[in-house]
Amino acid sequence: MHHYFGSKDKLFLAAVHAPADPGDLLPPVLEGGREELGANLVRTFLSVWDGPARPAALALVRSAVGNEWTAKLLREFLVSQVLRRVLGTLDLPPGEREARGALVGSQLIGVVMARYVLKLEPLASASHESLVASLGPTLQRYLTGEVELPR
Repeated sequence: MHHYFGSKDKLFLAAVHAPADPGDLLPPVLEGGREELGANLVRTFLSVWDGPARPAALALVRSAVGNEWTAKLLREFLVSQVLRRVLGTLDLPPGEREARGALVGSQLIGVVMARYVLKLEPLASASHESLVASLGPTLQRYLTGEVELPR
């Protein structure tokens, strides 16, 4: 495993055909600290989706919609490789961490479906910064604000 992939995380990324390595994306998300997490998460997310990784990422999402095994892999990737790392930087009780992560994940998957799969206008052609301005505060509230957490 180490010879071919370098680590268990790299093996996992290869197995799910991940379009990007979250370890490379985490520093820009965390830049600016706690108060910038929502905006930075949206900005980084859009940079991946509007970059060369889009075809592979779209294929993964489309496959997950109709295939429970792929959905499980995508869920695991989103939770363990992305959201857990971001939420791990916050001082939150474990149960709250998972609930906030689910809220953030629901928003991000919704953006993927509306912007890239359904191509819902004006979301599909909106600039990154307008989406950061619109979505960043919602993600920030899910990450650090007052919310009624799902149970």
